[in-house]
Amino acid sequence: MQVSVSVSEENAEQEPPVQRVSAFLERRREQVAQRWADAALFRTVFTVSRDEAVEAGRSVAAALAAVAAAGRPDDLRAPGFAAVRDQLGRMAASRARMGIDADGLADEVAALREPVTELLRAEFPDPYAPEAQECVLALTVLMGTLRLVVLETTVSAGEEVIARQREQLHEVATPVIKLWESTVAVPLIGTLDSARSQVVMESLLDAIVAERARYAILDITGVPTVDSLVAQHLMKTVAAARLMGAECIVSGIRPAIAQTIVQLGIDLGTVLTRASLADALAYALSRQGVEIAPLRVAAADAR
Repeated sequence: MQVSVSVSEENAEQEPPVQRVSAFLERRREQVAQRWADAALFRTVFTVSRDEAVEAGRSVAAALAAVAAAGRPDDLRAPGFAAVRDQLGRMAASRARMGIDADGLADEVAALREPVTELLRAEFPDPYAPEAQECVLALTVLMGTLRLVVLETTVSAGEEVIARQREQLHEVATPVIKLWESTVAVPLIGTLDSARSQVVMESLLDAIVAERARYAILDITGVPTVDSLVAQHLMKTVAAARLMGAECIVSGIRPAIAQTIVQLGIDLGTVLTRASLADALAYALSRQGVEIAPLRVAAADAR
């Protein structure tokens, strides 16, 4: 029996440090999770019960063990991290909502290393022997990679939030207004790029269907410049509206913009245009048999 134990200890000493760290994390996963449950990152996120924090700690410890077992302690793309990326992202987002910035979050993740290091050193008769130091170094690299994974996940989540907010802003900035029965309008303000023009087209087509509109007005009074790209977007929107059975009118073409269009050689011959939104609305109403008379004329007729 003594020979068997000696052989086992000898094999363990010959095992690479990262593999020994993996075995340690598997063996001590519960103790690691219990200690992490009291750390700021877990304690402040999982406030309903401590059991939730412990369970989250077990998941992260298991992921680190898998990454170490694969021999990829410094690889952010190691498959072992896939199982906890969403969880880490939710934790990071929760801390961000509490006002913790990226540096603070990095410090909280770094603070998880010390409790695990203490447990790891306790595995060795001499906590500062060379083999113990090698394992601690491997654990340090692994925990450093975990910190990078958390920060990367935080940045990705932040970019997704910004993208959603930008999309919402585009939608808010391009409202579709019902001006009259069967007549809708989109007052455009600011630069019309590819992303925004797509939102304009989708919003306008949805409004044409919802309002059963026969006339759609694109008012570009608030568009600072019109170049070939903007003109192309307008042409596509007009064509799409026609396919939906609506006649599209472009209004708000100021003298400077008209000169620019001519100088660029842009052909808007197939597009119905009017100088102002009022002119475009008057045209749409007249096509529907609605006559608009000045107030004084209407009052005289009433007498």
